[in-house]
Amino acid sequence: MSEPLLTVKNLSVDFHTARGTVHAVRNVSWSVSRGETLAILGESGSGKSVSANAVMNLLDTPPAEIVSGEILYEGEDLLRVSYEKHRALNGKKIAMIFQDPLGHLNPVYTVGWQIMEMMTAHGRPSDLARTRALELIARVGLPDPEAAMRKYPHQFSGGQRQRLMIAMALMLKPDILIADEPTTALDVTIQAEVLALLKELQAETGMALVLITHDLGVVAEIADRVVVMNKGEIVETGTARDVYHAPQHAYTQKLIAAAPGKGEIRQLDGAAPLLLEAKNLCKSYGKFTALRDVSLTLARGQSLAVVGESGSGKSTLARTILRLEQADSGQALWKGRDLIAMNARDLLECRREIQMVFQDPTQSLNPRMSVYQLIAEGWDIHKLMPDKSKRRARVLELLEQVGLSPEHADRYPHQFSGGQRQRIAIARALALEPELIICDEAVSALDVSIQAQVIALLDGLRQRLGISFLFIAHDLGVVRDFADTVIVMKAGEIVERGPTAEIFEAPQHDYTQRLLAANLDPDPDVQAARRAALTHG
Repeated sequence: MSEPLLTVKNLSVDFHTARGTVHAVRNVSWSVSRGETLAILGESGSGKSVSANAVMNLLDTPPAEIVSGEILYEGEDLLRVSYEKHRALNGKKIAMIFQDPLGHLNPVYTVGWQIMEMMTAHGRPSDLARTRALELIARVGLPDPEAAMRKYPHQFSGGQRQRLMIAMALMLKPDILIADEPTTALDVTIQAEVLALLKELQAETGMALVLITHDLGVVAEIADRVVVMNKGEIVETGTARDVYHAPQHAYTQKLIAAAPGKGEIRQLDGAAPLLLEAKNLCKSYGKFTALRDVSLTLARGQSLAVVGESGSGKSTLARTILRLEQADSGQALWKGRDLIAMNARDLLECRREIQMVFQDPTQSLNPRMSVYQLIAEGWDIHKLMPDKSKRRARVLELLEQVGLSPEHADRYPHQFSGGQRQRIAIARALALEPELIICDEAVSALDVSIQAQVIALLDGLRQRLGISFLFIAHDLGVVRDFADTVIVMKAGEIVERGPTAEIFEAPQHDYTQRLLAANLDPDPDVQAARRAALTHG
């Protein structure tokens, strides 16, 4: 490997809060060379993103304080250069893809203008910027780049917004790309395409890639070396293959053991009462058909997964059932009563029994409410649990169930990582003890160990309380571990459905076969064999 292009040496970062100092990063050192992919692996809150934000000069100081360390780019310490010089480097020489695309795309400008700004802000002509933007929008898998350029962020799905962020970061062909969970919101086929695109760009330009991730499959597919972080410190480093097959640290061993998709496939239990029946649901937005005659049934205690690419209609289906979107036609029968035709009072009563965990916790959690208030809000709305001491005890219990600490109850959403915010959203849904939980990519932002913990929690609730799940996901390993039945959607229609074992072991539709073929395995050797087979096939 050549000389490092970027070197982080003994970096320590503290956050000074009203409740004391948080040592977010402690004596962290890593480097990445031209053409190399370094993966930084670890749980939410382990310090992965903090060290990357320090490289980009994006830490707010205060409350953050860089206590010690150096960040060397081509021999120059970025911690000591002027603001103007750092701004000139950001985007042009060192670019970053963020975990939360909606929080980093301006809602009042078209995405085309925002992507082009990456070049025009550095003095490039607008016609060149437009040509480059159209090229990259097409390369990250979005259809009709011309139309996409004229749209606004809210007109795209979560996965599509992440693809736009990737296009934006690649506009100036940077020397170093820092990707903070770049494929978390992407379905497996687009994830495979994006990772292939990143590798292709590396081959063309020699770009160094720093990949922050919790996905062992992504590490297996693209990483040369791995840095494992836990509680602000590096606990293990090595090649992707060595770290997976011979992990030395107990924390690394725990992460690998928690990788999804390796357990037994569950079977659907015997006959159970029918809770939900959707009949011929249709939903269009102008000329775009989001749902076309979609029907499904869901019994008590059943876990039904809905899989498919971004834009296939999965989230629209969930929102239409819960009447967050109004169906054009069809029925959604909850215990025989049609949610779509129901009056407001009856609908409110039913919504206590049906809870939803949304894909983007940043948007679904009120930033002005503490975690305690967010979790307890449902009890106020439905006039439940008036005893304040019991409320407090129950909130703390729910936080522990989803892998958070009791002291988190008095903090606010912006004080947590993306994965931690999603755990708060899950705790909030569990507070009302619903009969059905609709999970819209509810575990996609979680690292593997917490993901396994939350899946075990949800499955325990299913077995103990008979809770049903409509589980929308793009991570097929998680679907394989959790669901007993699978529905596959494409372009607003159901193209295949059946027991999980049948879908995974003998898929009938070519689209389902493509989805399964694109799913990443956490074992680097398995991924290498798949790549070789695809290359020679």
